[in-house]
Amino acid sequence: MVADPLADADPWLEPAIDWERTVAFRRHLWSLGLGVAEAMDTAQRGMGLDWKTSLELIRRTLDAARDVSGALTGCGAGTDQLDGGASLDDVIRAYEEQCAAIEKLGGRIVLMASRALVKAARSPDDYAKVYGRILAQVKEPVIIHWLGELFDPALEGYWGHKDHYKAMEVAIDVIAAHPEKVDGVKVSLLDKDKEIAMRRRLPQGVRMFTGDDFNYAELIAGDAQHYSDALLGIFDAIAPAASAALGALTRGSARSRA
Repeated sequence: MVADPLADADPWLEPAIDWERTVAFRRHLWSLGLGVAEAMDTAQRGMGLDWKTSLELIRRTLDAARDVSGALTGCGAGTDQLDGGASLDDVIRAYEEQCAAIEKLGGRIVLMASRALVKAARSPDDYAKVYGRILAQVKEPVIIHWLGELFDPALEGYWGHKDHYKAMEVAIDVIAAHPEKVDGVKVSLLDKDKEIAMRRRLPQGVRMFTGDDFNYAELIAGDAQHYSDALLGIFDAIAPAASAALGALTRGSARSRA
């Protein structure tokens, strides 16, 4: 998102967005062969960019993508329109609202972690209930984003456990119950060993997307069994270099298989 420094607005109270330059930057990323994960950056959602503005950002990006052959775009769906004190049913309705709005625009959903769910849930079963309800309704497979507490402390204890390996069991069970509705899971724990452990246990056809800003090169390259796809916000600042590096990796992988 590109801010408009000349806008007559208080950026602490409302976002001042230069829409033309914002969309132009997305076109730049697509021209390099990269995709766009829209309206899901931790620095935006829940930290200044409200749901109404996020939806407008998604709409403009999807409109622009229609003019670009092969443009990849994922759209963040969460529960950030909720105030404090939400119930599990409130969380479900909030997810439903955002998912329906994105689907109406023809977007692909990235199901974001929910601060409201952390507060409302009393057990791992509550996470299974919420995700089960949403996955049963979506029209196309989604990417589930497990954002760790190192990125957002309010998400500590996600999936009903502070222990990441116990939390992983809950997440895997949720995915295994709806494998046809899950394209992949993005893990942002900044721990390559945990990501690899989960990657090896995903149901067939469900991909791992790395959100590890420290170890992404190793995780994307993979091991003898699997690899992680790249879904990293860090790439936008180094887009030309990232595009060239990923292209070289692809060519190297092709040669190694020949």
